[in-house]
Amino acid sequence: MKFRILTLNNISLSGLDRLPRDRYEVASEIGHPDAVLLRSADMHSMSVPASICAVARAGAGTNNIPVATLTSRGIPVFNAPGANANAVKELVIAAILLAARNICQAWDFVRSLRAEGRELDTAVERGKKTYVGYELPGRTLGVIGLGAVGVQVSNAAHALGMKVLGYDPQITVQRAWQLSSGVEQALSIDDLFARSDLVTVHVPLADATRGLVNATHIRLMRRGSAVLNFARAEIVVEQDVLAALDAGQLSAYVSDFPAAQSKSHPRVIALPHLGASTGEAEDNSAAMVVDTLRDFLEQGNVRNSVNFPEAVLPLTPGVHRLAIANANVPNMVGQISTALALANLNIADLLNKSRGEIAYTIIDTDAPLPDSVVARIRAIDGVLAARVLEAGA
Repeated sequence: MKFRILTLNNISLSGLDRLPRDRYEVASEIGHPDAVLLRSADMHSMSVPASICAVARAGAGTNNIPVATLTSRGIPVFNAPGANANAVKELVIAAILLAARNICQAWDFVRSLRAEGRELDTAVERGKKTYVGYELPGRTLGVIGLGAVGVQVSNAAHALGMKVLGYDPQITVQRAWQLSSGVEQALSIDDLFARSDLVTVHVPLADATRGLVNATHIRLMRRGSAVLNFARAEIVVEQDVLAALDAGQLSAYVSDFPAAQSKSHPRVIALPHLGASTGEAEDNSAAMVVDTLRDFLEQGNVRNSVNFPEAVLPLTPGVHRLAIANANVPNMVGQISTALALANLNIADLLNKSRGEIAYTIIDTDAPLPDSVVARIRAIDGVLAARVLEAGA
């Protein structure tokens, strides 16, 4: 069997090279694709072919993908969490220094000078006092969101001598192990804002995080503080930030998401979405998501999905695998098992995982699965998709 992959963006060759040519056909125009591979292309207005069984993004955010619609069709959406974390971390550390030392404003000042010789030296000495900044040791950085990026930012800032407060009620055990012991846990969002000189957000955009950085929270910050946004534009209320800058409550706002109303403000540093814009990040993201996609297509395993539960079952030689996406309701596994039993098929292994309203079941049988049995399973109310994989090699 040869898998057909539709690409919606240019994908790093270091990722595409991980797809064996004898098993995969990859193109930007292809009929009846099995999967979609993309970066920033907008899929919301796209008609997703019925043949699609997976969507994979070579990056972290999935706002450009209709996740809810795909979930209702039993299609997992994969991403590459942490693959670009170092690139974003380095840019955030640079942003902290830009905000602390007024570097961009000072650079603009020097570029605007038309004097030469001693006159230039005099103008520089006279003007530099306008751009006096502060050093990082002893200053407090509040980090909202302790995923792959938030943990690296926290550790790097702590290594620079900053006091770091972290807040993430959903931090994973893996990330907690990676976090420096010197990072202090904030008791709440309000506690973090109230004790921070700079706040940086590293959370996905959701109803709970939309407008998280707003006038109410900014008022809790120390006067002359700074806000950094390298997560998503909508997490920050731009009008509230501008009002705080004009009032002197904030001294700087550094964002990776330029907005017409704020990009020209003298205390705003707006960057053109450079967070993951390194060759290394693009290579890492592509390689990671391609490996994840291959594991799903070839073995039915689910890792790094934003809408499906993690489900990994080693594919042993000689078995025949059925992968099923279904609504997370009672007796689904029972109905599926009954359909197999009626066909005298013995279950060699079974894994069932759930995540919210979706469940995913992997079943290995000792004998091949007849089309009639698969059709009967697909017809069960609540089954969203069912896929037969080739026998384990």
